[in-house]
Amino acid sequence: MEVVIFRDEEQVAERAADLLVRMLSVKPRAVFGLATGSTPIVLYRQLIERNRKGEVSFSGVTSFNLDEYLGIAPGDPQSYRSFMDREFFDHVDIDKARTHLPSCEPGDNPQLVGPRYEAMIRKAGGIDLQILGIGQNGHIGFNEPSSSLVSRTRVKTLTPRTMQDNSRLFDPGEIQPRLAITMGIGTIMDARSILLLATGERKAGAVAAMVEGAVSAMCPASILQMHERVTVLIDEPAASKLKNREYYERAARENRALKERFGEFYADG
Repeated sequence: MEVVIFRDEEQVAERAADLLVRMLSVKPRAVFGLATGSTPIVLYRQLIERNRKGEVSFSGVTSFNLDEYLGIAPGDPQSYRSFMDREFFDHVDIDKARTHLPSCEPGDNPQLVGPRYEAMIRKAGGIDLQILGIGQNGHIGFNEPSSSLVSRTRVKTLTPRTMQDNSRLFDPGEIQPRLAITMGIGTIMDARSILLLATGERKAGAVAAMVEGAVSAMCPASILQMHERVTVLIDEPAASKLKNREYYERAARENRALKERFGEFYADG
């Protein structure tokens, strides 16, 4: 796990955008796992601007989002499909037919959505780069504490903490879903590379538990310690509870020097 610390969220997003652009220069038809929430928005704005300037194209990209609320139609403004259209897809040259979310249409059996989604990911060749955020309770996707570390895409009940964190996105009187369909932890771990972004002091405890704590289902993100290629990009406030910060900064400098000399490495590039 490579941990890289930046001054603020803009620098985090800029570095993340650099990594995605470089991957697309090597593999224009890459398969990305995408995330929603407030943290990735700054990244998506960076990518939109670079696409506008002609620095990167998403025309060959296939994407799979981590999760979607259960019981919300794709056209609902609160759906993650609407979020992705509004914050990213509508502003770049991506083919929306190749953008996927684990949505459950009215009348569909939600228990069948997960296996179908897993099959779609396999058919696309697997995910080259999975983008993640992290919840204050250590969740990734909607894999809440106590989730199986080998789980696959399925329905999950959201914890009161997650619902409280997300309540700011809902207007008074709007019904906030209690259930979601999410990629499982095992699904996430199948990605060839993982990029996790975390900003703000409220994420500091979760970041410390993920990077330096024991691998435990009570902090689902801690399983990322077991993945071969994980890059964690965080800002100063999110790094405030790390004990081994000096080492991470030294390692980041050494890794940067190696990449400047030999270039980035992408599995199956």
